[in-house]
Amino acid sequence: PLSFISQWANDARIAELPIHKFAFLDTETSGLSGGTGTYAFLVGAARFVDGKFVLRQVFLRDPSEEPAMLEALIHFLAPCEALVTFNGKSFDAPLLVTRYSLHRIPVPFKNYPHLDLLPLARRLWRDRLPSRALKYLEEHVLGFTRTSEEVPGYEIPWLYFDYLRTGNASPMAGVFYHNAMDVVAMAALLAHVSELLADPYNGRVEHGLDFIALGKLFEDLGHWDEAARLFERGLELGLEESDFGVAVKRLSILQKKRGDVDQALRLWEQAAERGHIYAYIELAKHYEHKMRDAKTSIKWAKSARRQVEHADLPTYIRKHWLAEIDHRLERLERKAGL
Repeated sequence: PLSFISQWANDARIAELPIHKFAFLDTETSGLSGGTGTYAFLVGAARFVDGKFVLRQVFLRDPSEEPAMLEALIHFLAPCEALVTFNGKSFDAPLLVTRYSLHRIPVPFKNYPHLDLLPLARRLWRDRLPSRALKYLEEHVLGFTRTSEEVPGYEIPWLYFDYLRTGNASPMAGVFYHNAMDVVAMAALLAHVSELLADPYNGRVEHGLDFIALGKLFEDLGHWDEAARLFERGLELGLEESDFGVAVKRLSILQKKRGDVDQALRLWEQAAERGHIYAYIELAKHYEHKMRDAKTSIKWAKSARRQVEHADLPTYIRKHWLAEIDHRLERLERKAGL
């Protein structure tokens, strides 16, 4: 199920490993900037054991115990061969590598394939959602809501310093909850994205922009036929004016890139039968530029115009198409001497 994610991450090992070989990892740290003065005082790590998701949290009661904490993490990660994080490539993993190196302890996840879900989330939801923070994705993509135990990330270092000063661990409960939820959310997000990529049409994807984002991803991975289907579905579901123009252009460029003229023609004809206006336009372009057949091109352009006139479209989309079609018809009729 991770084959598309493996292609996106450009690491074949991700598709080859069973899910119980993946470690899900998140750190809570003494500072948010990284650097050698920053250390992890709480590490949440989870893996699947006999089909159950087992979470282990390793806590630094005192900074002097850091080597013991790092060793405990090695023991828990021992059966694993891959790492899943959220923003971990730029933060959690380098920070832990620094801490292991400072104590001259071998890094347990050295050379592991590392799947960082944040860049993937940005690819999929950057155009639709105002934030790609894990908690925001939980609420707006996965449909989860955290309880009142949740504490904001920026408060976490100060809560730990208060604990070190007072010895009272009670206020740390919210930090443990925050860390546990981050790790669980990573596993849920990975499952959601892998299902979404395996079958985008089963109802999980509801927004036109999400189909466009998936289309861009599949196009970049070289799955051009699938990308075209996804762009089409996105256009069907309706988009804002600026997104609509971008999606139409992207789909048209993709069809040309595919290069297989017979296949492209067949797909355009099928799409035209289903009332896709862009397909009429592509057929008009094909007959004008490739076949030098102005009369057939005019036929397709006029069909496109009729389709636009009868379709229930927002004004801006109607204007977009009519402007393009009328400009094309004017040129074609000059060419055909009409």
